[in-house]
Formats: sequence, structure tokens, C-alpha cells
Amino acid sequence: MTRAAVPVEPAGLTRLRRFLTGVVMVGVVGMAVELLLIGHTDGWYQLVPVVLLTATAVAMAWRLARPRRLTAWVVRTLMVSSVASGVAGVVLHYRGNEAFELEMYPTLSGADLVFETLTGATPVLAPGSMALLGLVGLAVTYHPARSGAVESSALHSDEEYQS
Repeated sequence: MTRAAVPVEPAGLTRLRRFLTGVVMVGVVGMAVELLLIGHTDGWYQLVPVVLLTATAVAMAWRLARPRRLTAWVVRTLMVSSVASGVAGVVLHYRGNEAFELEMYPTLSGADLVFETLTGATPVLAPGSMALLGLVGLAVTYHPARSGAVESSALHSDEEYQS
């Protein structure tokens, strides 16, 4: 039995995927180190992003070494989890800052409360970087032929879809 020839992905797209993989890897390693340095380890909920970032670095390296359906699925799963973690982190940081501001200034409300909450001690938007890296990671594994966006004869990596 012969296997049908699989068109090869254009070299430029392969280079872009590798570049974006490098961007994600630098981002996740940097964020994991930063979280550990600032002591983001008080309770399991603070360890979730550290664990996700570490798992993502390992999965992205695995994906580079073995570009297969399984590695794509693992990376996608971690990227979706990173997006969810980033959104949850923004909410948790906001709520923590808000509770602190209301404890310090019980009469604070409206736009003043929102401003003080957003500029509080805990960086409210920082977890959004996890979501951003998750979206970039999803872009790395996006494939038009697998998503139904183009015909099945579309170009794609010869290794990724043969296993």
C-alpha cells in the first residue's frame, strides 16, 4: 500500500512557525523565572501559571523536535489553558486589589475605585501576557487544512500529518 504524497509547507511559513515558537519559549521561560523570583508561590492557585509555563516550554521543545499530531494537540491544550489562566489571573488580581482598596478606603467607589484597583500593588493586567502567549502558541499550531479553512490539498508540513 502506498501513501499519498503530502504537499510540503512553504519554507517561509516553516520559518515563521519556528520564530513564533522561539518567541513563545522565550516568553514562557522569562515569565516562569519572574514569577519564581517575585515569590508567586503562595498557594496552589499561584503555582498554576508557573506549572503551565514550565509545561509549555517542555511541550514547545518537544513540538520542535517531533512535529506530529500528538505534539500539536498537547501544545494546543496548554495554549488554551494558558489563555484561560491569563483571564483568570486578571480577574484574581483585580479582585485582590479591589478588596485591598476597599479595606483601606471603605468609601471609595465608582471610577476612583476602578482606577485605584487597576493601579494597585498587584499588576492587574500582567496575567494577560499568559493569554497573549497562549494565542501566539495557538497560531504556531494552526493549520488551514486541519481546520477546514481550505481544501484538503492545502500545503502543510509533511511530518506533522503522516503519523
